[in-house]
Amino acid sequence: MTALDQNVQVRPALRSDAEAIAKIAEASWRYAYTGIIPHEFLSKTLQARTERWWRASIQSRNDGYLLLEVLGEPAGYASIGYARQRGRHEGEIYELYLDPGYQGLGFGEYLFESCRAALDTAAIRGLMVWVLKANSPAREFYLRRGGTPSKLKIDKSTGALLPKVSYVWE
Repeated sequence: MTALDQNVQVRPALRSDAEAIAKIAEASWRYAYTGIIPHEFLSKTLQARTERWWRASIQSRNDGYLLLEVLGEPAGYASIGYARQRGRHEGEIYELYLDPGYQGLGFGEYLFESCRAALDTAAIRGLMVWVLKANSPAREFYLRRGGTPSKLKIDKSTGALLPKVSYVWE
Protein backbone atom coordinates (compact mmCIF):
# COMPACT_ATOMS: atom_id res chain seq x y z
CA MET A 1 0.00 0.00 0.00
CA THR A 2 1.42 3.38 -1.02
CA ALA A 3 1.10 6.65 0.87
CA LEU A 4 -1.42 7.75 -1.76
CA ASP A 5 -3.58 4.68 -1.08
CA GLN A 6 -3.53 5.40 2.65
CA ASN A 7 -4.67 9.00 2.22
CA VAL A 8 -7.07 8.70 -0.70
CA GLN A 9 -10.39 6.90 -0.84
CA VAL A 10 -12.97 6.51 -3.58
CA ARG A 11 -16.36 5.33 -2.44
CA PRO A 12 -19.97 5.39 -3.63
CA ALA A 13 -21.42 8.85 -3.07
CA LEU A 14 -24.18 9.23 -0.53
CA ARG A 15 -27.06 11.70 -0.46
CA SER A 16 -25.24 13.39 2.42
CA ASP A 17 -22.38 14.18 0.01
CA ALA A 18 -24.61 16.38 -2.15
CA GLU A 19 -23.39 19.69 -0.70
CA ALA A 20 -19.73 18.79 -1.24
CA ILE A 21 -20.38 17.52 -4.78
CA ALA A 22 -22.31 20.68 -5.65
CA LYS A 23 -19.33 22.80 -4.56
CA ILE A 24 -16.84 20.64 -6.47
CA ALA A 25 -19.04 20.70 -9.58
CA GLU A 26 -19.36 24.47 -9.56
CA ALA A 27 -15.64 25.11 -9.02
CA SER A 28 -14.48 22.50 -11.54
CA TRP A 29 -17.01 23.44 -14.22
CA ARG A 30 -16.13 27.13 -13.97
CA TYR A 31 -12.43 26.24 -14.12
CA ALA A 32 -12.81 23.87 -17.09
CA TYR A 33 -15.49 25.56 -19.17
CA THR A 34 -15.21 29.32 -18.78
CA GLY A 35 -14.48 30.59 -22.27
CA ILE A 36 -15.60 27.29 -23.86
CA ILE A 37 -19.28 26.96 -22.93
CA PRO A 38 -21.39 30.11 -23.36
CA HIS A 39 -21.45 32.00 -20.04
CA GLU A 40 -25.25 32.15 -19.78
CA PHE A 41 -25.66 28.40 -20.27
CA LEU A 42 -22.86 27.61 -17.82
CA SER A 43 -24.35 29.89 -15.17
CA LYS A 44 -27.87 28.50 -15.60
CA THR A 45 -26.62 24.92 -15.44
CA LEU A 46 -24.68 25.55 -12.26
CA GLN A 47 -27.60 27.42 -10.68
CA ALA A 48 -29.84 24.43 -11.41
CA ARG A 49 -27.40 21.90 -9.96
CA THR A 50 -28.08 22.79 -6.35
CA GLU A 51 -27.44 20.60 -3.34
CA ARG A 52 -31.07 19.46 -3.63
CA TRP A 53 -30.57 18.52 -7.31
CA TRP A 54 -27.45 16.51 -6.45
CA ARG A 55 -29.18 14.75 -3.56
CA ALA A 56 -32.02 13.62 -5.85
CA SER A 57 -29.61 12.61 -8.60
CA ILE A 58 -27.47 10.55 -6.24
CA GLN A 59 -30.56 8.83 -4.86
CA SER A 60 -31.94 7.98 -8.28
CA ARG A 61 -28.65 6.60 -9.64
CA ASN A 62 -27.79 4.33 -6.68
CA ASP A 63 -24.11 3.41 -7.12
CA GLY A 64 -23.62 5.57 -10.23
CA TYR A 65 -21.72 8.30 -8.38
CA LEU A 66 -18.28 7.95 -6.85
CA LEU A 67 -16.72 10.41 -4.41
CA LEU A 68 -12.97 10.97 -4.14
CA GLU A 69 -11.74 11.90 -0.67
CA VAL A 70 -8.24 13.10 0.15
CA LEU A 71 -7.39 12.98 3.85
CA GLY A 72 -11.11 12.64 4.51
CA GLU A 73 -12.07 15.75 2.51
CA PRO A 74 -14.18 15.56 -0.67
CA ALA A 75 -11.92 16.40 -3.62
CA GLY A 76 -13.70 15.06 -6.71
CA TYR A 77 -16.55 13.01 -8.07
CA ALA A 78 -17.45 10.88 -11.05
CA SER A 79 -20.63 9.44 -12.48
CA ILE A 80 -20.60 6.17 -14.38
CA GLY A 81 -22.94 3.64 -15.93
CA TYR A 82 -24.03 2.07 -19.17
CA ALA A 83 -23.05 3.98 -22.31
CA ARG A 84 -25.74 6.30 -23.58
CA GLN A 85 -24.92 5.23 -27.13
CA ARG A 86 -25.15 1.48 -27.46
CA GLY A 87 -22.24 -0.21 -29.18
CA ARG A 88 -19.04 -2.12 -28.48
CA HIS A 89 -18.24 -0.02 -25.43
CA GLU A 90 -20.89 -0.80 -22.83
CA GLY A 91 -19.66 1.53 -20.06
CA GLU A 92 -19.36 5.29 -19.88
CA ILE A 93 -17.89 7.84 -17.54
CA TYR A 94 -20.46 10.62 -17.77
CA GLU A 95 -18.61 13.03 -15.52
CA LEU A 96 -15.22 13.06 -13.82
CA TYR A 97 -14.29 16.28 -12.04
CA LEU A 98 -11.83 17.35 -9.39
CA ASP A 99 -11.83 20.48 -7.31
CA PRO A 100 -9.27 22.71 -9.10
CA GLY A 101 -7.02 22.68 -6.02
CA TYR A 102 -6.54 18.91 -6.43
CA GLN A 103 -5.85 18.88 -10.17
CA GLY A 104 -2.44 17.93 -11.53
CA LEU A 105 -1.52 15.85 -8.47
CA GLY A 106 -2.49 12.36 -9.62
CA PHE A 107 -5.92 12.28 -8.00
CA GLY A 108 -7.72 12.32 -11.35
CA GLU A 109 -5.88 9.15 -12.34
CA TYR A 110 -6.91 7.55 -9.06
CA LEU A 111 -10.56 8.47 -9.62
CA PHE A 112 -10.44 7.33 -13.25
CA GLU A 113 -9.03 3.92 -12.32
CA SER A 114 -11.69 3.59 -9.61
CA CYS A 115 -14.35 4.21 -12.28
CA ARG A 116 -12.83 1.51 -14.47
CA ALA A 117 -12.70 -0.92 -11.54
CA ALA A 118 -16.35 -0.24 -10.63
CA LEU A 119 -17.46 -0.85 -14.21
CA ASP A 120 -15.37 -4.04 -14.38
CA THR A 121 -16.91 -5.25 -11.12
CA ALA A 122 -20.35 -4.70 -12.64
CA ALA A 123 -19.24 -6.78 -15.68
CA ILE A 124 -19.68 -3.78 -17.98
CA ARG A 125 -17.22 -4.28 -20.83
CA GLY A 126 -15.43 -1.51 -22.64
CA LEU A 127 -15.44 2.15 -21.71
CA MET A 128 -16.06 5.47 -23.38
CA VAL A 129 -16.04 9.10 -22.34
CA TRP A 130 -17.05 12.23 -24.26
CA VAL A 131 -14.90 15.37 -24.01
CA LEU A 132 -15.38 18.81 -25.50
CA LYS A 133 -12.74 19.21 -28.19
CA ALA A 134 -11.81 22.66 -26.85
CA ASN A 135 -11.03 21.15 -23.41
CA SER A 136 -7.39 20.30 -24.14
CA PRO A 137 -6.44 19.37 -20.55
CA ALA A 138 -9.22 16.75 -20.39
CA ARG A 139 -8.37 15.38 -23.83
CA GLU A 140 -4.70 15.04 -22.82
CA PHE A 141 -5.71 13.39 -19.54
CA TYR A 142 -7.68 10.66 -21.34
CA LEU A 143 -4.93 10.14 -23.91
CA ARG A 144 -2.45 9.60 -21.06
CA ARG A 145 -4.86 7.04 -19.58
CA GLY A 146 -4.64 5.08 -22.83
CA GLY A 147 -7.87 6.26 -24.45
CA THR A 148 -8.20 6.15 -28.21
CA PRO A 149 -10.08 8.99 -29.94
CA SER A 150 -13.04 7.36 -31.65
CA LYS A 151 -15.97 9.55 -32.71
CA LEU A 152 -16.68 13.22 -33.21
CA LYS A 153 -20.07 14.82 -32.74
CA ILE A 154 -21.44 18.31 -32.31
CA ASP A 155 -23.10 19.23 -29.01
CA LYS A 156 -25.84 21.82 -29.52
CA SER A 157 -27.24 21.75 -25.97
CA THR A 158 -25.42 24.90 -24.85
CA GLY A 159 -26.72 27.15 -27.61
CA ALA A 160 -23.36 26.94 -29.37
CA LEU A 161 -22.01 24.30 -31.72
CA LEU A 162 -19.35 22.54 -29.63
CA PRO A 163 -17.41 19.60 -31.10
CA LYS A 164 -17.03 16.62 -28.75
CA VAL A 165 -14.62 13.72 -29.07
CA SER A 166 -15.17 10.25 -27.61
CA TYR A 167 -12.29 8.30 -26.15
CA VAL A 168 -12.59 4.53 -25.83
CA TRP A 169 -10.93 1.67 -23.98
CA GLU A 170 -11.51 -1.99 -24.82
